[in-house]
Amino acid sequence: MKRSVLTRYRVMAYVTAVMLLVLCTCMVFKYGFDTGAGLTLVVSQIHGVLYIIYLIFAFDLGSKAKWPLGKLLWVLISGTIPTAAFFVERKVVQEVEPLIADGSPVTAKV
Repeated sequence: MKRSVLTRYRVMAYVTAVMLLVLCTCMVFKYGFDTGAGLTLVVSQIHGVLYIIYLIFAFDLGSKAKWPLGKLLWVLISGTIPTAAFFVERKVVQEVEPLIADGSPVTAKV
């Protein structure tokens, strides 16, 4: 597996997580203070597109790493839970990066 597969995943994990936090903030202002409905719409659409890209990159990494279905689903869903993507990304990097550095084939940890 190439390092670029992990790098793409990492970038999209952070971007998706930050955009989800921005979206949550916008929703607090929209529903709590009745302001910013237009901004919330724009941010939600941007997050939606970025999340789709995140899904593609995470699925690509998971298929190359041969993750079990449960782990792959957890990584895919983490982009919808505020702050979860930060923690999941860190764990994924800890598991995948040493295997890339060694040049050994990537196998799933069960």
